[in-house]
This record gives sequence, structure tokens and C-alpha cells, in this order.
Amino acid sequence: MATRKVRYGVVGLGFISQAAMLPAFANAKQNSELAALVSGEPRKLRALGRRYHAPIVAGYDDFDMLLASGAVDAVYIGLPNAMHCDFAVRALAAGIHVLCDKPLATTEQECLRMIDRAESAGTKLMTAYRLHFEPGNLEAYDLIHRGRLGDMRFFTSQFAQQVRAGNIRTKAGLAGGPLYDLGIYCINASRHVFRAEPVHIYATATRGRDARSAEVDETVQVSMRFPGDRLASFTCSFGAADVSSYQAFGAKGRLRLDQAYDMQGEKRLSLDLAGKNGRRHKAIPALDQFAPLLLHFSDCILNGAEPVSSAADGRADIRVVEAIGRALGNGESVELEPMEFQGSLLKSSNGARLRAHGKVSLVGARPPSA
Repeated sequence: MATRKVRYGVVGLGFISQAAMLPAFANAKQNSELAALVSGEPRKLRALGRRYHAPIVAGYDDFDMLLASGAVDAVYIGLPNAMHCDFAVRALAAGIHVLCDKPLATTEQECLRMIDRAESAGTKLMTAYRLHFEPGNLEAYDLIHRGRLGDMRFFTSQFAQQVRAGNIRTKAGLAGGPLYDLGIYCINASRHVFRAEPVHIYATATRGRDARSAEVDETVQVSMRFPGDRLASFTCSFGAADVSSYQAFGAKGRLRLDQAYDMQGEKRLSLDLAGKNGRRHKAIPALDQFAPLLLHFSDCILNGAEPVSSAADGRADIRVVEAIGRALGNGESVELEPMEFQGSLLKSSNGARLRAHGKVSLVGARPPSA
């Protein structure tokens, strides 16, 4: 590669790209730079191209031309879920590395197609799990895996928000719904807490009372059994008051992380261990959660390393999502074939502590929740 900086095209200029990924380049400039913006909306391209001094702006119809131009080394895909696989496969086949927003795809088969194309093309594919680099979550995993809670017994989590009417997350055709948007975080956290893959799943869901639930479930509740008789449960909802937390319970203590999955704001970590002086509370300041993704992925590209947030990790979450869908469909529990843990070791040294950027003025986009 002629440059020691990876040149990125940001594909899709919705809320996540505008509120988080584009501002993150300012904190990742040691090895990453914005080279192109891709959108189907000319107004966004004009306004954001000027704001971020993007050398190239292109429509979706020009995506393949951009890939072949030599102007970008990698793309970040911030498109609706149902579009991830198509755009990722086209980029990978063209020799362009792909950092793909979660969920990696909408089915396990799509994930495997993306993984196979990356392997055959010799390109890198990373699931953009920002929390794999976030200090609060990393400290929680460190405490658990160092045995501070003793042998793990169960995990529970809640992630809910009042999603805006008309948001793309409420559209079935774009693979919306609380499982893909919110539940994926709970699934990933439970897998990394136990460092294992679930083997048994039961789920139930409810539809809401307004138009937001015309195409997707409002609330989904899931129970999972992991090897070693360990249990996990979570509830995700598009119609409840805001909550974003998880709790892990072991034989010797318990841990709670509040605002666990939030993109902005501080997090609160609580540890309660058996014995004297066993209680601890800690605030984790708000930090940039997206620049570490860029820094890490660019480092992997430049130095031939494998991403911590692997495509295999993203595939494992979608495998669970599909099993939940089967359980919801037949009203019965679903058995999963045993599988080795597909995630990487997440530890506190993974993330760079970078100051969070301020509020961003959005162009033709709105936050998903009110």
C-alpha cells in the first residue's frame, strides 16, 4: 500500500454514520482518513462532503466505479441491515476491505457468503462492534474472566427505547425489529461473558399497539442455555422506557453495567462481592467509541493482523438470531449444535481512550429514538 493511512469510503449517510463514524476520523487520523462518501441522497452528499472535505462523493449507482478507481482501500458500511451483504460482497470481491456495521448480515448464510468472499479475495472483513473497544464493557469482561465473581451462573440484560414512528428499524423489508437493532448487543454480551455459544433457546414476543409494530415485533424476550448449565436471558423492546444494562452473577458475586450499550454518555459499573468491603461503584466517562474501530481495523490492514471483532463473531450472533426466529415461529424451544466460541479475547488493552466529540448537526437524518 502506497500510504500508511487507510483511505475509507463511508457508505450510507444515515444517523449512525453522521452521529458517530464521520466525526471519528478526527480521532483516528494517525492511520485512517476519509476518502469518499456514498449515498443515494444528493443533499447529504453536498452538505457532508463540504463539512468533512471528502475528496469524492458518489451515489449508490457509482459504488462499483468507486471500488475500481483505486481511491479507497476500505469501506465502512452504515446501510440498512438488509443491504449489508450485497454491498460488502461487492467491495470484498473488488479487493476492498470492509468494516461493516452490526448486524453483519441478516442471515447466517449471508454472513458465510461474506466470509467466503473475503477469504477468496484476500480482503479483511470486520464486524463494527464498538463495545469491543469500550472501557466499561472491557473492564466488566476482565473482572468476570479473572474469576472475581467465581464460577459464572447466569446473565440477564435489558435494552429498550421508544423508537420513532417511521424509522427504518420498524421496516421488515429492511430487516428491522428490536432483535437486529437492540437484542444483538445482549446476545453478543452474553456470549462474551460466558465465552461460549448457546445450545438451547426459547423466545416469546409481543406486537405493540401502534403503527410502529405493523411490520415488526415490539418486544422480544429470550432465554438461553449455555454449556456448563449456565443461563442467560434478555428483553429488547422498541416500545418501553429507555434502559440499557446487563447483570452477571457468579458463585461469589455479581456485576452490573448500566448504560452498557449506549453510544453516548458515561457508564456505571457496580461490583458486589461476598465479604467485607466487597462493594464497588465506578463511573466510566463518555469516550469516542468509533475511532477505536477505525484505528484497529486500519492497523489490521496495514500490518496483516486479524480483527478482534471478527466476522465469525458477527456470524455467531446471527446464528442465534435465526434460532430465536425459529423459536418464535413454532412456540417451542430450539436446540443448537454445539460450537466452539467464535469470539476473540476482549481485554482492557484493546481500546484507545479518546475524548468523545460534541453533538453533531444531522443532515436529513434523525436519532432512532425520541
